[in-house]
Amino acid sequence: MSLQTLRQDWLSNVRNDLLAGLVVALALIPEAIAFSIIAGVDPKVGLYASFCIAVVIAFTGGRPGMISAATGAMALVMVTLVKEHGLEYLLAATVLTGVLQIIAGWVKLGTLMRFVSRSVVTGFVNALAILIFLAQLPELNPATAGVTWHVYAMTAAGLAIIYGLPYLTKAVPSPLVTIVVLTAVSIALGLDIRTVGDMGELPDSLPVFLLPDVPLNLETLFIILPYSLTLMVVGLLESLMTATIVDDLTDTKSDKNRECVGQGVANVATGFIGGMAGCAMIGQSVINVKSGGRGRLSTLTAGLVLLILVVFLGEWVRQIPMAALVAVMIMVSIGTFNWGSIKNLREHPKSSSVVMLATVVVTVATHDLAKGVLTGVLLSGFFFAHKVGQILKVRSQAEDEGRARTYRVMGQVFFASADRFANAFDYKEVIDKVRIDVSRAHFWDITAVSALDKVVLKFRREGTEVEVLGMNEASATLVDKFGVHDKDGADDLLLGH
Repeated sequence: MSLQTLRQDWLSNVRNDLLAGLVVALALIPEAIAFSIIAGVDPKVGLYASFCIAVVIAFTGGRPGMISAATGAMALVMVTLVKEHGLEYLLAATVLTGVLQIIAGWVKLGTLMRFVSRSVVTGFVNALAILIFLAQLPELNPATAGVTWHVYAMTAAGLAIIYGLPYLTKAVPSPLVTIVVLTAVSIALGLDIRTVGDMGELPDSLPVFLLPDVPLNLETLFIILPYSLTLMVVGLLESLMTATIVDDLTDTKSDKNRECVGQGVANVATGFIGGMAGCAMIGQSVINVKSGGRGRLSTLTAGLVLLILVVFLGEWVRQIPMAALVAVMIMVSIGTFNWGSIKNLREHPKSSSVVMLATVVVTVATHDLAKGVLTGVLLSGFFFAHKVGQILKVRSQAEDEGRARTYRVMGQVFFASADRFANAFDYKEVIDKVRIDVSRAHFWDITAVSALDKVVLKFRREGTEVEVLGMNEASATLVDKFGVHDKDGADDLLLGH
């Protein structure tokens, strides 16, 4: 890595990175506690994880300015493991998750992001925006203890500061001003509203290195491996999708394979200090970017400030009203949602809109990002195959005074178009010879080869001589390997022997 790259990543935006990191650190605290509760572990497990992952990923990640920490998507995967086997097995699974992610980076799995369509990314973004907003509703539910009109007033005031302050000055991130001002107001007025301290006990000591206290045998491996594999997939999927979104927000590129390795190193490290597995967080990443954070320094600052806040300034942090953080997260939700996609529902092709909506619906319904993205990718693949399968033309022309016919095939022959190809020939026509010109066609798979066999053998059954012309080298290699029409015994196949 060149000195210029290091300077660009770390020192090109120092002031904004420091301020943005401070905002993110404050927003990470309730999230880390909430995700710990979801996973069924002590709040310090999520807080230590968020500190460690953010600090490590600042050095090892492939996307400067992206925030990684403990996340809800990962916490949901851990619930059963913690319930049935306890925290130590979770720590072991976290280390194994990191190892698997490092391997994924080494084998270049990050390049698979090429197969995720823009419609899937848009659906992923919109689903996350909805989930972020829905996650704030319990804090605004009148049935929840401590939620009075003061909470609504504080949240509204927070949103007013967030959206109003930039018109006056952009010297300080408005989310940071919101948190400081609303905390001061809450303390000055002695308001009886929910605070960060009500979310759970904050740790009062620095994390220490420790090995997971589990038997080192195959039984342990078989217990944690299924969870680690799922955590690896969910973590990399969310991280790579978030990296793509931050790429778009900052108009810069990132190294997806390095990001896979970086996430792995971070999870190995967090497993050894008593933290749970994590990955990139779109909400906090958007907060970081919107607050001016662009470099690795913002991610490092977020992690270090988080630890300082919860360990050394815990008494102050406990007094931050949840209403202030709810206002920040609502801003994130509004800023994350792709509002243009609603208008595009009418303008974009129906297949793209279906993919986007399906990704949103499945993700929101299951709260599982992996299932939502998998649904979108599969639908994208189906629509693409169907569309390409339609771009196949077979034209024919009679020759030699009607005794022969030449069929000219143009387009892609593969599993989605193989039947269309096979049905384009007139097998009952009484002629001596058929020429099949495939110089403007390409055979992609064994289904296509099987269709060609079928066509040739059907003509032979009618007593017609068949000649295949102009096949390109790649197609010819495939046909030579898997085709049967030009091999000994083909006529036996024709007769059904």
